[in-house]
Amino acid sequence: MNSPMGVIGGMGSEASKVFYEMVIKRTPAARDQDHINFILLNHADMPDRTAAIKAGDSSESAKEVLRLLKEDALFLQNAGCRAFVVTCNTAHYFVHKFEKELDIHFISMIREAADEMARRFPGGRIAVLGTDGTLSTGLYQDALAERGLCGEGLDAEGQAAVMSLIYDCVKAGKPADPSLLSLIDEKVRGGSYDSALLACTELSVLKEEGVFDSHYADAMDVLARRFVGFAK
Repeated sequence: MNSPMGVIGGMGSEASKVFYEMVIKRTPAARDQDHINFILLNHADMPDRTAAIKAGDSSESAKEVLRLLKEDALFLQNAGCRAFVVTCNTAHYFVHKFEKELDIHFISMIREAADEMARRFPGGRIAVLGTDGTLSTGLYQDALAERGLCGEGLDAEGQAAVMSLIYDCVKAGKPADPSLLSLIDEKVRGGSYDSALLACTELSVLKEEGVFDSHYADAMDVLARRFVGFAK
């Protein structure tokens, strides 16, 4: 296999499957050999990233997630991958801490999505829909602010609905709850945001299923397109 790309997935596995499908759909290919060589490391038993972040950097759970993600990145590096991605927004909090120690290039979903939003909505106000962990780190808020945009999470009621949609529906293998979707959409459109950014790969799963309309931008879709562009 010549110069493969790398993917750290499994957080969750459904999201990783959708990313794989996105890459296939977005790759211009007329035959098998035109597709991208990549190694998908489906690390399904990775501890919960939001819980680790809430526990604090000095906690054993945070140290464990950091250690495991670094081991995964080194595995892909040693396997000869020239670049890698992580199909979990929250996990970027940990990967950003050690990416400069690697010899392999890391394509950050956070930075790529922020670049895309700045291009599409210069100076805009963006609703960031993600886990409590992602929002608490300020990953997207900071990246958007660096590019002249305002990124905000929803209010407490809206954020609780986002978390329930992620954990109680998608991660649990259940259909999206219409009442949760309605409440989130009400908060997004009532908040006069220029757009809403789906900053959790479980929400990306729903976007691919047609649950969210064009008012919602998808960070994983941006990542998939950058992944294909880098590989080609």
